[in-house]
Amino acid sequence: MAKGSTNKAKVLVVDDEARIREIVSRRLTEAGYQCTTASDGSSALKKLKTKPIDLVLLDINMPGKSGVEVLKEIKGKYSDTAIIMVTAIAEVETAINAMKLGAYDYIIKPVDHKILLISADRALEKRRLILENKAYQLHLEEKVKEQTEKIRQSFLSSITSLARALEAKDAYTSGHSERVTKIAVAIAEEMNMPEDRIEKIRIAGLLHDIGKIGVMESVLSKPDKLTNEEFEHVKSHCEIGQRILSPIIEDEEILDIVVHHHERYDGTGYPHRLSAEQISPGAKIMAVAEAYDVVLSQSAKILAVADAYDAMTSKRPYRPAMSHKAACAELEKGKGTQFDPAVVDALLQTIAKLRKL
Repeated sequence: MAKGSTNKAKVLVVDDEARIREIVSRRLTEAGYQCTTASDGSSALKKLKTKPIDLVLLDINMPGKSGVEVLKEIKGKYSDTAIIMVTAIAEVETAINAMKLGAYDYIIKPVDHKILLISADRALEKRRLILENKAYQLHLEEKVKEQTEKIRQSFLSSITSLARALEAKDAYTSGHSERVTKIAVAIAEEMNMPEDRIEKIRIAGLLHDIGKIGVMESVLSKPDKLTNEEFEHVKSHCEIGQRILSPIIEDEEILDIVVHHHERYDGTGYPHRLSAEQISPGAKIMAVAEAYDVVLSQSAKILAVADAYDAMTSKRPYRPAMSHKAACAELEKGKGTQFDPAVVDALLQTIAKLRKL
């Protein structure tokens, strides 16, 4: 260890013999260390609590707490502190066991001053390397997080651009995907869903109608009621969206939300007519909820309600926008048939906040 690096290193000498404390402390001070002393384990722990210590020279056999007991407490509370055990010849085996508990080295009494300085230098050098490695790992983790966030933001920006490109085809749906996303995320938060699930809902919300790129503009913007053939054409956007996104999105849950956001609670939706009632009618609420989550994810149910709310309160070529009150009434009416009742309840509970969005 370079001489300059020992300067200002803080050392605590712990020994019940005042003469040993004085001699060891004086020699270390002469070598450039800042020394303080303690006569027993309890006093040493109090000093460690009040100021940082780089190295502890710890006697094994002391009244009160033994050196090994103090070692365990120091490693538990101040893991970055280096420790050298000081022992009589008869206690060497105990000292070796202490090294297994985290001590760097042991020194045999009477203390050889040259060995003392060499051991202290090496213990502090090892401590320095460990701390540098920890700092490097922390810096590396922060860099990885920073880069991951940049990639995420770039991905979300690309997704938003795709959604806006779609909505540019139809002035009546401008901003629809972003509004649906905000509503869906608010519902998910009201239902205390985990952050990773909410993030997937956010991505799926922005992309849920991307398949409409494959729907004819004349059908999307038609001011009159759609024919059966035209409606079937519009319904295809769910699976078209899934096919568009499959090469670039590996997360199956996001793709599942996109393809299933028009499914209905009673099994009459599209494209796969999924329903909670696909399990035995003898199962009670929990079994129905479980089966429903298997065939139609909670996230897809949330998006279905959010999508419907925004659609009802937005102006369309064939009808004016529905009032907020009327839209809520329609959601209530659709509970248990078109929509999951729990999801509708979550939306209605947070509706004041959602209207601000």
